Amino acid sequence: MKIFFWILVVVSLFIVGYFVKQLFFSGENQVLINDREDVKNVTESEGKQYIEIRAKGGYEPRVSIVKAGIPTILRLRTESTFDCSSQVRIPSLNVSQSLSPFGVTEVDLGVLKPGILQGACSMGMYSFEIRAE
Repeated sequence: MKIFFWILVVVSLFIVGYFVKQLFFSGENQVLINDREDVKNVTESEGKQYIEIRAKGGYEPRVSIVKAGIPTILRLRTESTFDCSSQVRIPSLNVSQSLSPFGVTEVDLGVLKPGILQGACSMGMYSFEIRAE
């Protein structure tokens, strides 16, 4: 009976911890900060545009705005990233890329047409979008 009680306590603590993490420390809660259109994470150089996104516990910023019709490179920066955001997928471009735990991985997105490009982690928990205008 004591073993069952302690198992129940431990499982309950894990469940409560999970919900506290999701509520207060999840990348999903950063939407209000990261979906602002004044975030400047896109640069142009030598006829290409570069999107800088941080990958760790999600993607930041979650929304990037780029120019359509220009060759585009996505730069994913990782710093001790060992969660599912270390595997990025962009289904509409058939992109599935593993990221190293540290450093920058470049993904050539080609010339984007106007519209919204959706990306996500390997589990689909964390997402980002690139708006080509």
